[in-house]
Amino acid sequence: MAKIDETLLVKLPPFSRLSSSEIAEIIGLATKKTWNEGEAVFSQGNEAERFFLLLDGLIRVERLTPGGDRVVPLHIPAGELFGVAPALGRKTYPADAVAAVDCITLGWPAHHWADFVKRYEGFGSESWRTIGGRMTELHDRIDELSTQAVEQRVAAVVLRLVRQYGQKVDAGIEITFPITRATISEMTGSTIHTVSRLLAAWEKQGIVASKRKHITVTDPHRMVVIANQG
Repeated sequence: MAKIDETLLVKLPPFSRLSSSEIAEIIGLATKKTWNEGEAVFSQGNEAERFFLLLDGLIRVERLTPGGDRVVPLHIPAGELFGVAPALGRKTYPADAVAAVDCITLGWPAHHWADFVKRYEGFGSESWRTIGGRMTELHDRIDELSTQAVEQRVAAVVLRLVRQYGQKVDAGIEITFPITRATISEMTGSTIHTVSRLLAAWEKQGIVASKRKHITVTDPHRMVVIANQG
């Protein structure tokens, strides 16, 4: 593996309290890999053999429910750990991890988790801070699904993606990674037809501009009003 400058990782949660030499030790045990857009890093139910740090890209978390529906509860941005089944006391992955765009990861065998937590002060606590944030986000998604109408849910998802991954362009704020209607339907517990109908209506009203796998919010204020109505 080509040498990775440990100073690039020093601000990331798992490493922010570690010395450069400690970070270098951890990196030395990692395997670096590139994943193509749409490629599965691991699948739900598989043995959790490794955990990962996303160096670059975006990971889409997908889960198959007992009823056979596929849902997307969250996305994981660059700079975060994922696949940390050992931290949850699990021996299998609870969901799929799919490259939403081309990604680069560092991966470690799962047995290193307990050793890292024991040997490196702050590795465990900072990792748990990130995991706790994800749990809060998941609870927020459950609340949305149980209390909001579908139009509110779709608007809320679009706004969340804009806040997390938006980039200002001439027309408004564009979500910076490919996002399909199918993914939005899986994030909101709705159908592709419903998502398509809502996006088409919002486009006619000048609230969004959409093309294949790309969405730009052209009137954020009106989108906020839709998300908060009811």
